Amino acid sequence: MNRTLFAKELRANLFVSAIIAAVLAMYIGTIVAMYDPKLGKSLDAMMQSMPELFAAFGMSMQATTLLEFMLNYLYGFLLTIFILVLILVMANKLMVRYLDRGAMAYLLATPNSRTRIACTMIGVMVAVLVGLCALVTALEAGFAEALFPGDLDVQALVQVNLGLLALWLAMAGLCFLSACLFSNSSAALWTGGGLCILFFLMQMVSQAGDKFEFLKNVNPLTLFDYYGLAAGDASAVGGAIALAAGAVALFAAAVVVFDRRDLSI
Repeated sequence: MNRTLFAKELRANLFVSAIIAAVLAMYIGTIVAMYDPKLGKSLDAMMQSMPELFAAFGMSMQATTLLEFMLNYLYGFLLTIFILVLILVMANKLMVRYLDRGAMAYLLATPNSRTRIACTMIGVMVAVLVGLCALVTALEAGFAEALFPGDLDVQALVQVNLGLLALWLAMAGLCFLSACLFSNSSAALWTGGGLCILFFLMQMVSQAGDKFEFLKNVNPLTLFDYYGLAAGDASAVGGAIALAAGAVALFAAAVVVFDRRDLSI
């Protein structure tokens, strides 16, 4: 890994990361503040009136604890779709834009191998996601402790967020592989991003009714079972490990593809 390039690209991605972090902080604070047994009954009544809509966004469980409430209203949609936006922006800045504008030639002219350059870009992406996951965990625990002292199971929350990080890294690996694989900038950015969006849509459809429940069996997002992780379920832990292993494999494949690719620059 090239430290100078790593620091440069990390700084270049901090602004958009800060925006996403601010948006997530707002949503986390709002959701935690909404936790109220009386409000919970109202939400349950609304959920029962529109079960398919709530289920599509992963909000179908009736929450009885603060952690369950947070899982229900944060993890089915908000903490994944906003991160996908960040991942796409980073994939574009770290790889697609360099290749599309021919700026990669300047990096390759330095005494750095293609493998080192690719690993540096991956390091930036991983560092941002790890830092953001740590921040999300701290925000959740901080808001919960400030508003409802002692009500949050922090250990279970950490277990869930480790699985969430594995999901983020798997999505990042897919998008980075796509960025390295295609010469057309649109295809490079949106093949991986489009697949992630497709997986989200498949998940929403499969959760909305029994007719398309079979889609869960072919959707990698199913491996992220946040309720199972909170309970320490072995199969949920296995799913998170599978996502982490998939992330490593996708990033490794991206490095190999970039190393062997004819860049024509």
